[in-house]
Amino acid sequence: MNKPLRRIAIFCGVLMLALMVRTNYIQYVRADDLNTRDENRRIRIERYAHERGDIIVDGKAVTGSVETDGSDFKYKRVWKDGPLWAPVTGYSSQAFDSSQLESLEDGILTGNDDQLFFNRTLSMFTGDKKQGGNVVTTLNGDAQRAAFKGLGDKKGSVVALDPKSGAILALASTPSYDPSVFAGNSNKDSEARQKLLKDKDKPMLNRALRETYPPGSTFKVVTAAAALENGLYDDIDAKTESPLPWILPQTDRELQNEGNIPCKDASLREALRWSCNTVFGKVSDDLGNRKMIEQTDKFGFNKEVFTPVRADASIYPEDNKPQNAMAGIGQASNRATPLQMAMVASAIANDGKLMQPYMVAERQAPNLDPVYTHEPEELSRAVSGENAQKLQQMMETVVKDGTGTNAQIPGVTVGGKTGTAQHGLNNSEKPYAWFISYAKTDNGSPVAVAVVVEDGNANRDDISGGGLAAPIARDVMKAVIDSKK
Repeated sequence: MNKPLRRIAIFCGVLMLALMVRTNYIQYVRADDLNTRDENRRIRIERYAHERGDIIVDGKAVTGSVETDGSDFKYKRVWKDGPLWAPVTGYSSQAFDSSQLESLEDGILTGNDDQLFFNRTLSMFTGDKKQGGNVVTTLNGDAQRAAFKGLGDKKGSVVALDPKSGAILALASTPSYDPSVFAGNSNKDSEARQKLLKDKDKPMLNRALRETYPPGSTFKVVTAAAALENGLYDDIDAKTESPLPWILPQTDRELQNEGNIPCKDASLREALRWSCNTVFGKVSDDLGNRKMIEQTDKFGFNKEVFTPVRADASIYPEDNKPQNAMAGIGQASNRATPLQMAMVASAIANDGKLMQPYMVAERQAPNLDPVYTHEPEELSRAVSGENAQKLQQMMETVVKDGTGTNAQIPGVTVGGKTGTAQHGLNNSEKPYAWFISYAKTDNGSPVAVAVVVEDGNANRDDISGGGLAAPIARDVMKAVIDSKK
């Protein structure tokens, strides 16, 4: 071969090698990136070419799929009573992607998850059309409906947990929205979503998981737990060293109690019964900021929680002495999600053991065979069993003849704690009404609940945890108990 031909052959060989490298790079290295690009319409067309699997509550689908008109996306998502289930499922939209369970469980619901590989392979031989799997939730339909009915047209949230397992039984956030109204990709869908995003009441905000509030006096349960766990007090009926007036440390300001209640040297039981700020503010100061943070960490504060949907971290802050005293009564920079305060009540009801909250019980193949079943997982030991039982006694006194009598259920032992949390500069805004609780039957505690109500329409003097939030918690607990009969 002469020299010019040899050069041409080498050049062609280099071109062929470059082409092979480029092809393999695109097919194997860049494949996932190219498949997930918004511009790759073929992937999205394939995604909506078949019916999506369903999200299940109480054995019934709360979602569905319908054929679309005039679109190359054949199917779109619909919901049965969308506003009721949106805080749980999130949305799935041809134009705006998805959120919450619809996003996190997308692989199962579309049928693309590796857990469904056998089913996909089998359908290639049988000729069956591709199908999505189902996601079975832990939700209790009766409890969810009771939560929404109780909240009504008020802003707020309800979270109910099974203390023994951590299963989420109710997850309500109001006002809510219907994900069906923007599940397609038309101009009408876009306009509906923009209207929701611009709504000043934020219906698409999941208040149960993504909003943190000052927990107010419900947090005194955590402060009482810290006092018992650190040996500051052992006997819940013994007098505490709590003078009146009590001056906030490093200030000349008296910490005030609400109304004419017996708080001087009150026992932990009586202080929780009447919600004495002075007793629990002093407990927090006596223990110090570091020990308070250590106790809150055991209840799940200061880190995000995954249910698997992410919940914002609740924060007990590093702070100075006067602010730490105020944080000990649920004010200052103390912030908590409704999920977090349900976790507090749940751990106490479960004799001190805090279980990991979860809302997916099972994943199913299209033929309904389970491909995943959740196993309950202990998150932490929040308090000792002995101290948990002392806290139960205190919370049950609150409901029996204290500030939480509106949560009473005939024939059922209920423990709870009210809270009316101040917010706004110098307490300029209307307070939040809180209630945390659990119900106890012969078989232990099947449910723990946290309720927060932002009732901007109520008269300021009418806003209280016992008045607004406790009846909602009562109805949710009763719904869970009745559903087990």
